[in-house]
This record gives sequence, C-alpha cells and structure tokens, in this order.
Amino acid sequence: MSDQLPYAERAVRGPVACAAAGRVGDIAGALGEAAFLSRCAARYRAAGFGAPGAAEERSWRNSWPPLFAALLRAGLKDLQVYLEYGTPGGGRRLDALLVGATPGGGLGLVVIELKQWQTCRVLDTDRVMRSDGIVTAHPVHQVAAYRSFFQHWRPDGAPVLDVRAVVALHNATSAEGAVLAAGAGEDVGVPVLTAEDLVRPGGELARLLLCGDLAAPSAGQVKEFEAIRWQPSTRLLDHVGADLEGNSTFALVGDQQDAFVRIRRAAARHLPSPGQDGAPESGGGDAVITVSGGPGSGKTALAVRLLGRLMRAHPTSRPRFITPSGTLRAHLHDAVRGHGAARELFPAANSMRSTARQAGALIIDEAQRIKRTGTGLPADLAAVLEHVPLAVIFLDERQIIRPDEGTTVEEIRAAAQALGRTHHHLELTGSFRCSGSAAYTAWVDALLYGTPQPWTGHTGYELHLTEDPFRLQQWIEHATSQGHTARTTASFCWPWTRTRARGATTLPLDIAIDIPAGPASAARTWHAAWNAATTLTDPDGRPVAPHSQLWATHTGGHQQIGCIYTAQGLEYHHAGVIIGPDLTWSNGHWEAHPDQSRDESLRHLTPDQYLPYALNTYRVLLTRGTHTTHIHTTHPDTHHLLAGLIR
Repeated sequence: MSDQLPYAERAVRGPVACAAAGRVGDIAGALGEAAFLSRCAARYRAAGFGAPGAAEERSWRNSWPPLFAALLRAGLKDLQVYLEYGTPGGGRRLDALLVGATPGGGLGLVVIELKQWQTCRVLDTDRVMRSDGIVTAHPVHQVAAYRSFFQHWRPDGAPVLDVRAVVALHNATSAEGAVLAAGAGEDVGVPVLTAEDLVRPGGELARLLLCGDLAAPSAGQVKEFEAIRWQPSTRLLDHVGADLEGNSTFALVGDQQDAFVRIRRAAARHLPSPGQDGAPESGGGDAVITVSGGPGSGKTALAVRLLGRLMRAHPTSRPRFITPSGTLRAHLHDAVRGHGAARELFPAANSMRSTARQAGALIIDEAQRIKRTGTGLPADLAAVLEHVPLAVIFLDERQIIRPDEGTTVEEIRAAAQALGRTHHHLELTGSFRCSGSAAYTAWVDALLYGTPQPWTGHTGYELHLTEDPFRLQQWIEHATSQGHTARTTASFCWPWTRTRARGATTLPLDIAIDIPAGPASAARTWHAAWNAATTLTDPDGRPVAPHSQLWATHTGGHQQIGCIYTAQGLEYHHAGVIIGPDLTWSNGHWEAHPDQSRDESLRHLTPDQYLPYALNTYRVLLTRGTHTTHIHTTHPDTHHLLAGLIR
C-alpha cells in the first residue's frame, strides 16, 4: 500500500539542514533585518554544522546581497532558495540552491557556488591557487560535484530532477572569470558568472543563471523536494565498487571471507532489505560487531567491500563509512575523485554523532583512534551504539598511538551489553601485506613486545638494515624510478615547521641526522624535509610536494619523510623506516625517551607512559611495506641489536 502514496508521504520528513530557506523574494526582504544573520546562525547550529566562524558569517554578509540582487533583477523572486544547504550527514554545504518547476512538470535545481575572489591562478583542471596562496578545488569542478550528488543520490520514486550548476564570482571582471572558466578544461556545462554578468538585463540574466525556463514551484513540489531521503543510486554504487575495490576480480579470502559472510547475516537480521516493507528479517534488536586484526590483516579492504554490499542489499539503511584517520579518509575521497557524489559515503569523523542519528548502518575503521576526553567509551562512539541499528567497528588495539585515544574491544562489548545490544567479535588473523608474510609481522611483534628473534628471510619478504640515511634515500629514489611506490617514515623526533608561506616551492629541511666519520669517510649530516602541510607547486604549477594526507601515493611524496599520522592505515611497495632517539635498546630491553619527541601530545609523559605509544608507533611504521622494509636507526646499541638479527 505504501508504494501507492506520493513520495513526499512515503519519505521520512524533517527540517531541511540549512541556514535559511524560503522564496527568493522573502529572503531578499529579510536580508536587511538586523536579526537575520543571527537567525541563520541559530539554524546553522541546529542543523548540526557547528557554530559558524567569523569567516563564514563574513562571506554571508558579502556574498548574499549581490546574489539576491541578481536573482530579483532576473525576475526569480518566486523560486525556492536554500542557503548553506547540507548534504546527508553535513559532509558538505552548498552556498545556495534554487528550486523551480520545469516546463515538463518536474523540478529544476540550480546549485550556485559563490566566490568573493577577484583573481586566482589556475594550477590544473582540478586546482586553483587563491590570491592568498591557498590551493583549493577548482570551483567549476567543485560545483559540478554538487550537481553530481543530486543526480546520483536521487532514490527510486523521488521527483525527477533537472540539475544545473553555476559559479558566481561577484567581485571579478569578465576577463578574470574567463581565465577561470578556460582553466576548467573540457566543457562541464557550468557557466562562470562575474560582477558584469550579474547586472545584465532580467531575461538575459535569468538565462545566464540557467533559470530561464524555471517557474515558481508549487507548495506541493517544495514539500516533495524537502521530503527526498537521499540515497545512492545503482549507477553510483557500481562506480564506487569499481573505484574502491580496484578491479572486478577483487576477492576476500580466508577469515576476511568468513567475517564478510557473518556480517552479511547480521545485516539481514537487523536491517530492512528491498521488498521487505521496511522490516528486517527477524526484527531482533540492534547489533554491534567488532572486528580486530593486525597490520595488513585486511580490515580496510573488508570494510570497503562491506560498504558496497550494504549499499546494494540494504539501501534504505543509508550505510556510511567513517574513520577518525584524516589520511585514510583523504585517500578514500581520492579513490572516487571525478565522481564527487561518492564522497558523501565517507563523512568526516567530527560528524559521527549526527551521522549516527541518520544512518541505519555505520562502518567505523581505525576506531582505536577515536578521541576520548575521560573514562569510559568515547562520546562519539557511545552515540553510535545508542542510535545505529548495525554498527561494524574495525580496530587494532596495538595501533593506539596517543593518550587521548584507545578504544578497546572490551569497552565496546561492555557498552553494548549495557544498552541491551547484541555484540559479536570477529578476529582477522591473516596477512595481506608484507608479501603475505605473517612471519614478518610476527617478527616485528617479537622485536617490539617480546623476545627479539633473528630474521630468517625465507618467506619472500625482504628486510634490510641500512647503515646510513644517505643509502636509505638512494634506495627510495631507485625504487621510485622503477615505478614502485616507496616512502620513508620516522618517529616525530625532529622539529616540524609547518610552512604555509605564499609562493613557497621548497620545504624546510627540519630533519638532521649526524653520521660520524668512518675509517674511509668524513663525518656528514643528512638533511630531509617532513611531508608538506599543504600542496607545494613550482612556478609552472607542477607538483613539488603533495598535501601530507596524500603523501604516501602522490607524485613527489618519496622526497619527503612521513610520520605516523600520514602513514597509519596506508601501504606502499617499499618502506624505509628511521628509528629515532625516542626509542633505544639498552641493557636487554627497550627504553623510551619522551624528551626526544617533538609531539606535544606525548612529550609530557614519563618514560614508562611513553613506551607503549612509541612501540605501537614503530609497529605501524615497520608494517607499511608490501614487499620490502629497510631500517635505519640513529642509536648505536639499537643498531647493534638489529645487526645481530638481520643478516
């Protein structure tokens, strides 16, 4: 029976997440009211976007008046408009969204990206450098991604949508706008309007805004639009599956496959499936599933495959994938670059609570990194357990690297039990990194947590001890020239100048390691730069250093040194690891030296408190390479230990 109802009656309705909504003429009239911005800020906070910052409110004051002056001049006062319209989970906000009626009776949407810029420098079709030196997404492709969201997240039965997109540079000249438009590459159907365009005569301006054929939507049409419960379409899912799984032959094996089957069975019990009229298979309450495993055990691969499966089998549960690792999230976004709508599947970690209130299924990867402020389960994770019918939580307790992290399986089990939720725990014991060498990961664990053992080298994985960092750097350069991904990491034992200098084309060489004189060599000092805080390009716009979150995979990353925060959760063919002075082998055991750390979250700890974090950090760094690891250590006794183990 429910299938016979209009979509607006079948969908779950709630207040639209935005800063303001109404007819263009009404909003334009309210702009002059002293309390209008305060009301917008209050609705913005109520939508779960947080408190608008000073820059946000300044952009409202500067950009909204010229926009509405243009809309009134174009005769569009009766269109519906939403300001700061939020996509599901608040992952992104659209500057302005117009909704009108098309000649065929459907809905026409126009996404407007507002920029206060006058000039910018186009680096490539995807990126521009603003006049303040900040590199950001090309606004044409940015708004095209928003357009893609509406095209690919419209569920079956929802009103037909004709989606368009416009960039408005209300401070720029036509010549300046033409440069930006030309830099977008192939025609993507997104006009770039400038201050000169926004004062053109009414009919012409309406056509430039792509609204020439749109009429005032009826109240019923507005109601239908606001009732749409956005979810990914089949076309989007096919794209995400291909991008994230890598290829069509991607397969889960061993305990990965076992875990996949068990989680699918739990999903059938706890989540509605198509054709079930919204009811799960058994209606047997909510479930929490924890999945633990060491480095390379396939946690992220399983989590991504699971996301695709849940989207296909249980689309109305609106499954999402969240990770507190900004680096991992950046790589997931990068994997679906060019298909911006897919990015909505990976909301930011700081939106975990709002996502928990909307998603029926939530996958959390790297959960041990969720921030905690006191005893007990972190508040974000507690919200997930309270609201989400099916939560699948991946973690590795030996990858806890800071005092403000540290969620454990036992804490999750106890919290789930207290809420009356079913809890299952699954363990992944395989190794899909390090050439599938469980022996190597076992060797690393014995080295750091048990009794160090000699490396026999018969498993196919290569492990080497490098005498000095100059040789380590040469090896990384050679591997890169052969087409492999090769990266060097180190613990945070040297200062880190996070330069964002405008026009900078080089990084400060913060890392300095002294090499003493040898029988046939003079003393030397090796210098290197940490990965960049932001993307660096040369004067011609070519990449010099990628953003730190993409350091492990993008061009130029092999020339910088990564740290735990930019390597955790990732892998590359060949790993160079520098064990610094914060962890040394002395008198038959490991000793920690927090005074040698430059990490402000760790420097205040005692040696005994610092030791487990140091061991966990090096465990992560030593297990990133899929084929080879080369180690250099700065401490003579530590070098002596490793020289006796690695032959």
